[in-house]
Parts: sequence; C-alpha cells; structure tokens
Amino acid sequence: MKYDVYLYGMILITNSFLLKGAYPEPDTYGEIKKRYSLPGGETGTAATVLSSYGCKIIMDGTYMGNHTYPKIIDFYKNKSVDTSRLYLDQSFDGLEDYVIIDKNTRTPFGTFGEYYSDGLKRWNEPLENDIINSTVVGIDPWFEDMTMKVVHTCKNNNIPYVTIDCSYDSELHKNCTVNVISNEFISSQYPNLSRDELFHKYIENTKGLVIFTLGAKDIQYGRKSVNDGQPKHFKPYSIDVVSTLGAGDSFKAGCIYAILQNMNDDEIVRFAAATAACACTVFPLPQNPPTLEKVNNLIKKIESHY
Repeated sequence: MKYDVYLYGMILITNSFLLKGAYPEPDTYGEIKKRYSLPGGETGTAATVLSSYGCKIIMDGTYMGNHTYPKIIDFYKNKSVDTSRLYLDQSFDGLEDYVIIDKNTRTPFGTFGEYYSDGLKRWNEPLENDIINSTVVGIDPWFEDMTMKVVHTCKNNNIPYVTIDCSYDSELHKNCTVNVISNEFISSQYPNLSRDELFHKYIENTKGLVIFTLGAKDIQYGRKSVNDGQPKHFKPYSIDVVSTLGAGDSFKAGCIYAILQNMNDDEIVRFAAATAACACTVFPLPQNPPTLEKVNNLIKKIESHY
C-alpha cells in the first residue's frame, strides 16, 4: 500500500490543562479553564495535522499501553492515519504526559526519564516496506538504533525525511532533508555557543535545510549551498495565542507537507510557520487542527500587507 507520509516516533496521550489566567506563583492557586486527554507526542500531533491536510499516513513508534491504546485507536479510526503498526504492551499503562498551559507558556510533566532508563525499549522496529512505500518521512530522534534504521532506509532509497532536535554531528542530521531545531534544544544542549556560530556548524554538516525556531523571535534558516551559507530570517506570524501546545510538532508537520508539495526553502518555512501559528489559535489542537484553508488564508493575509 502507498502512503504520502511515514511517521516514526513519539505517540502518547497528552493530558492538557488550560488555565484561566497566568501560571500561578509557588504556593498560590490557579484555575483550570479546560482539560482534555487526547493523542499527542511529536509523531501523534504531526499525524493529526497531516491528516487534516488530506494526507494518507502510516505511523509507528512507541508501544501503546492499557490506558493509552484504546484512546489512540479510537481517535484515529475515522482519520487517514493507519495505526495497524501500533503495538499494545499489556505490561504497562502507556506513555502519558501532563501539560499545564497559559496563554504564553506550557509546562510539561511526565515520566520520560523512567521510560528511557528502565532498560525496556518500548518502541517498535520499523518495517522497511512501510518506509519505501511512502513519499516523505518524519523521524523523531529518540529511539536509538530504530531511529537509525529509518534513516538508513530513507538514505538507501532516496526518500526525503524531516527530523527535529538532533545534534549537528549526528548521522540523523547529516542525511536529513529538513532539520528543525527548537530554541529549547539549543538552550539546553549548546548554552555556550552563539546562534550564528551554532547555525554554521549545522549547515556545514548537511546538504539539507536547517531551521532554527526561536519562539517569538525570527526564524533562522538556510543551507550551506545557498546564500554563501548565510542564514535567512522569517518573522513568525502575529496571531492571538490561545495555547502553544503542539506548535513545534505542527511546524514539523508543515515542513513535511511542504516537501510533499515540492515547495522551495522559503515556501517551506513560510508554510510551516503558518501551520504552527494556526495551531496556537486553538485548544485543544487534536480536536481543532490547522486546515489548508486557514493556513493559506493566514499566508495571504500577511502577504497582502507587504
């Protein structure tokens, strides 16, 4: 069977809590306005967004658990997302996170440290035929040799892939079509490097497009073979933010869709930024994903002012 997109990575249940006001100070009270328990994770959210765009998707990655599997299967049953590869491990409840959100921040809690440190690798081995039969691939970097199996299959079959938040000297980065590096990753992994110095390290180690997302600051992007390696800049769209949960994962989904549509570098960044912006105007994102109409209208609206 042929697919538009193969996604491999983090699929979980996100328990999200939207606050009525700002995140409270310690030892004070915060009022919860809305709360939901819905599929999330980098791959789960990307699948939701790409399905909204009309793509045919197959996703694989983390094991499902007793609590998470029914919710995830039920959520995607009427969407263009093939969940047949998801494996139910009945020895645990499944991977969940808990996210507290106000207008400008999101604060996640979870047990990811335990997930990676207990010695049990609760993620699937990707199937080569799934990858080969897809036009574009999205890869999360967290799954060691299984991540690299997807990379090698893509490389051997000339399949473009988008990834996120991996180091500039990694094989995952070297062979990427697009690598989206978040401000959070930069700050935690490279605190002593300037953005410009780090950007050049990234572009020197790949032929792909490198994108630095820096929150509300200008997006920095480019590649070694263009513009003498000097980064271009794109100002994020100005929107009325409801929740930033899922914005980065939506940006990744936007890049994947843009590659499917054979967009150039400038168009990729513009479309991905608009996807992320639309994602920030709603809550919860899984029930209100960006649509092509909303994204294209936002792009047209901004461009009409120039």
